[in-house]
Amino acid sequence: LRLVESGGGLVQAGGSLRLSCKASPDFDHTVGWFREAPGKKRLGVACLSTGSLAPFYADSVKGRFTISRDDVKNTVYLQMNNLKPEDTAVYYCQTGMPPTPTAMCAIPAPDFGSWGQGTQVTVSP
Repeated sequence: LRLVESGGGLVQAGGSLRLSCKASPDFDHTVGWFREAPGKKRLGVACLSTGSLAPFYADSVKGRFTISRDDVKNTVYLQMNNLKPEDTAVYYCQTGMPPTPTAMCAIPAPDFGSWGQGTQVTVSP
């Protein structure tokens, strides 16, 4: 599995970014975005499954971030609005077979076999 993230950058507080992730060969049932801030653990912030289950969002991003997937384009997105300096981190996507988005985002990062290179998001005050 190869995951390639893109779309990060430097933005002022209150701004927006849209991250993209492509998988090769394909995404599994559940996808997620994780982030790792300097000195902190890599944690799930937004996860989504195929089907009718509601997405999971960490409390810190709820109402500001939206995860989506386009299985035709084999791409997962993270729309980030009203960005805050505390959103500064390297963002990674991931995929797997957990049955729910909540379960996906709860998986400790070391339990995943491989990661992409991530994309840096920096939010200035």
